[in-house]
Amino acid sequence: MSSDNHHSALTELGAELLEQSDVKVTRCYQCGKCTAGCPLAGEMDYPPSLVMRMLQTGRPELEEKVLRSFTIWVCLTCEMCFARCPMSIDIPKMMDQLRQKSLLEKKTNRKAKEIIAFHKSFLDSIRYTGRLYEIGLLADYKTRTLKILDDMDLALPMMKRGKLGIFPEMIKDRSGMASIFRKTNKKHKD
Repeated sequence: MSSDNHHSALTELGAELLEQSDVKVTRCYQCGKCTAGCPLAGEMDYPPSLVMRMLQTGRPELEEKVLRSFTIWVCLTCEMCFARCPMSIDIPKMMDQLRQKSLLEKKTNRKAKEIIAFHKSFLDSIRYTGRLYEIGLLADYKTRTLKILDDMDLALPMMKRGKLGIFPEMIKDRSGMASIFRKTNKKHKD
């Protein structure tokens, strides 16, 4: 079977996952090792092995449930599932792609509101400075979640210990970083 025929046998979402993240959902044979090793499987609405099966079916309503799931947001991308997978399926990479698609299509899970706020704040920090700027990340996150005063008692001691810098450290090639984000956003919109 040629790779073109194999590629066309995938669903639209399956083909997109293959193209964007190089993850082929049809390779999963449902051994369940990913779910057995996942430290957050109990918090997920669909454990990793079930997400894989839902994507394998090609049923649009199941793909929709995956994109609207809490699972894709609660995944730590700790790579335990990837390490345990006998087929070396990079589920964390796939989860990241599913998160981006969920955001683009405005299909995010309401329970994941704070996780999504952190996700966006983290990416914005990297986009604008080229590396993580903790105070900027915290300020952005707290603004998005309206939890302005939560944990403020920790900030001063961390600053005194040198754990939080007041000013961001910028990478030299910020235009290169901006280019990476532009290319990624363009790729996701195509």
